[in-house]
Amino acid sequence: MSEQTEGTLSADKAQRALWAALRTGKLRDGQFLSMTQLVDILDCPIAAIREAVRQASALGLVSTLPKRGVKVMEARPETILDCLDFRMVLDMEGARRRIAGGEFSELKSLRAQHDEMLHTARNGAGNDLPPKAIEVDLALHNYLVAGLANLQLASAYDANRIRIAIIQNARPFVQDRIVSAMQEHLSIIDALERRDIGAAEHAIRYHCQQTQRWWGVA
Repeated sequence: MSEQTEGTLSADKAQRALWAALRTGKLRDGQFLSMTQLVDILDCPIAAIREAVRQASALGLVSTLPKRGVKVMEARPETILDCLDFRMVLDMEGARRRIAGGEFSELKSLRAQHDEMLHTARNGAGNDLPPKAIEVDLALHNYLVAGLANLQLASAYDANRIRIAIIQNARPFVQDRIVSAMQEHLSIIDALERRDIGAAEHAIRYHCQQTQRWWGVA
């Protein structure tokens, strides 16, 4: 294997490790780290870490401080509003394209997942509910972005999803929010099933507004 190929593989591994650390909360919003600390946390060579940080910086996930290190994106009110607005706009367009194309093969499964999570949350079962709720939450958003059928838009959406994950780790799901979020998602699913673009857009906008309220930025 050539040195160039090894370097590319190391850079890819470092990027995946950095993305995962940001998604899972291993790296927290506003956290400051030296490059040496990142090497230890991500278990990748420093050259690969630098490339991953460069890419993350270009996406607004971190900022670099010359000769000092790296700072993770802060979950500031204006950042939260921008991220949620970005998601809302692409979710609406994904819903519109889904309805226009008439492709709804996964909706039945999505409804079942949301119904089950809503029932579980209402009954207050389990301390591991928030991570499971996030998985169900992402399932619908993944479905909507897949409806865009555009790799460039999907790539931008994925970067924004990491920003929202950083925010969610700073403002985790509480039991009551899981219930209302599942209800809001089910309203979106209802509208998709009816092929009602106006109702879908309204439900997506309402979900965004409620998330803003729960995150204290409305």
